[in-house]
Amino acid sequence: MEILRSIPDKLGGVICMFGSIALLFVLPWLDTSRVRSCTFRPIYKWFVFVLVIDVLVLGYCGAHPPEGGFVIASRLATIYYFFHFLVLLPILGKIERPLPLPPSIADAVLKKKAV
Repeated sequence: MEILRSIPDKLGGVICMFGSIALLFVLPWLDTSRVRSCTFRPIYKWFVFVLVIDVLVLGYCGAHPPEGGFVIASRLATIYYFFHFLVLLPILGKIERPLPLPPSIADAVLKKKAV
């Protein structure tokens, strides 16, 4: 598995580190869906949960020495991190059909009680 090899030098690691943060700055242009809320995007909602688990795995592996299974797990989690934002997010924005939006934001937030 050639993709799981380590980054060959320190410069590549620094570029990946800053690239992962810079990715968050271009996120509004990567999300191609006209609806940005996960509340109305059922498929994307599941992938957000997977991303949260992925970030927790990255944090857990980063707290341990780089040896054994932690290296493989962190490489796989890093690959998914970039895949989620660069590939999955634009594709889901094109193919996913969001749920119907409420006529007003207040209707979704402040559900009116029947008197």
